[in-house]
Amino acid sequence: MRIAGTNIPEQKKIEFALRYIYGIGSTLARKVLAEAKVDGNLRTKDLTDEQEDRLRAIVEKKYRTEAELRREVGLNIKTLKDIKAYRGVRHMRHLPVRGQRTRTNSRTVRGNVRKTMGSGRKPTAQKT
Repeated sequence: MRIAGTNIPEQKKIEFALRYIYGIGSTLARKVLAEAKVDGNLRTKDLTDEQEDRLRAIVEKKYRTEAELRREVGLNIKTLKDIKAYRGVRHMRHLPVRGQRTRTNSRTVRGNVRKTMGSGRKPTAQKT
């Protein structure tokens, strides 16, 4: 089953399978299921065509998901960079944006860069 350009896993319950769509979390998944009048405990493979169509229509018409949402987030970050806001500068320098410490533990944002040295001394040159 495909919704908003994303393949939904067949074996999972629909409540958890909807979370595979970028922009849909647990709360929104429950809200969509309630609106479509679909039981969240049903497996994706057990849905009828009518239920699939209702879910697809609600997700694609009412909510921003996938490419549209990614584009919007990217534009928001670009705006922060353009006006040289503090958060934009942190994005530009590839540092944590939300106040985390940088002395340790900022590996995720910096791309797992390890800039520490062993003892700080180079081995002495070998005699020939």
